Amino acid sequence: MDRKRTRATGRLLTVAQAAERLNTSERYPRRLIEERRITFVRIGRHVRIPETALDEFIASGVVEPVRLHTRRAA
Repeated sequence: MDRKRTRATGRLLTVAQAAERLNTSERYPRRLIEERRITFVRIGRHVRIPETALDEFIASGVVEPVRLHTRRAA
């Protein structure tokens, strides 16, 4: 079975740095890692989150505003 491999390019963030960027406690990024909802890298015992993966996670949660059509006064 082929597993899709992505390359972690760019800066690798610690869990604390990822939490700071998400403006949450460290518990949230750790839960994302545990549930495999975000890409992460294991370096020995350490876990790092690629900055690009965090950017993609944030972008996937963006909700665009609804545009309402208003009538122009005649």
